[in-house]
Amino acid sequence: MGWENLTSISEFFLLGLSEQPEQQEILFGLFLSMYLVTVAGNLLIILAIITDAHLHMPMYFFLANLSLTDTGLVSTTVPKMLANIWIQSQGISYAGCLSQLYFLVLFGTLEAFLLAVMAYDRYVAICHPLHYIMVMRPGLCVLLVSASWIMNALYSLLHTMLMNSLSFRSDHEIPHFFCDINPLLSLSCTDPFINELVIFSIGGLMGLVCVLCLIISYTYVFSTILKIPSARGKQKAFSTCSSHLSVVSLFFGTAVCVYFSPPSTHSALKGTVVSVMYTVVTPMLNPFIYSLRNRDIKSSLRKLIWVRKMHSPQWQ
Repeated sequence: MGWENLTSISEFFLLGLSEQPEQQEILFGLFLSMYLVTVAGNLLIILAIITDAHLHMPMYFFLANLSLTDTGLVSTTVPKMLANIWIQSQGISYAGCLSQLYFLVLFGTLEAFLLAVMAYDRYVAICHPLHYIMVMRPGLCVLLVSASWIMNALYSLLHTMLMNSLSFRSDHEIPHFFCDINPLLSLSCTDPFINELVIFSIGGLMGLVCVLCLIISYTYVFSTILKIPSARGKQKAFSTCSSHLSVVSLFFGTAVCVYFSPPSTHSALKGTVVSVMYTVVTPMLNPFIYSLRNRDIKSSLRKLIWVRKMHSPQWQ
């Protein structure tokens, strides 16, 4: 028998994006640059929102949480990959693998929930502008974000516990650069029916709620925008949603390809490429999308950078 019980496994081996030695330095430089840009960009967004009183609004409160989530998502996967390339090792401990899986599911599903909450915020702002302050009061905003964190923490814990109950093949090689659900299930020698059931039932239900919230909110938003008589008014209203719509399309388009295709038909190469898009590229692009298309964010970032320049030693 070529099987081992999961409790006896000490580590897995992440095969990464490429096994070619000559490509490792290129991958290290590329992903290190992307990681630094992602973390710096998202932290700047958070810092700008915290320091600028004009951005103390529900829309930017949700954006700050989205930036925090993006930072957590990219920090879950990329540092370990960079460390493995640097020390020329493919190993990840059993506990480290399950921890990575937990935070990956947490931040990935949390991003979906936050995008849905932001869609509801845009619906209230455009369709019911006179009631916006009353509806989107601070207590409700905190409740929506807190509920999203708690539900997704429990959901990711459920996935981790179910994965912990499986047994795996003795080779332990994961054809990926991080411990994801589908690659781990493909290594299981235990029937992963319960795991797949959770993905397609609870995960599907959570995803459906988020998608319905997005669709219903933007159906009303577009209907209201079309009723605005002036072209300038329509453009101004649509500009408040364009950044959010861009992020939604990028995130959901790639995430659905990875998690809602059966593991039996899942291509390792396809899954790895698409996973790079939603775990690395999307968190990196989000700060640029919001800063380039949002006047308030651009203005706040300019002020923040100018203040730092004024307090730097060369200006003294």
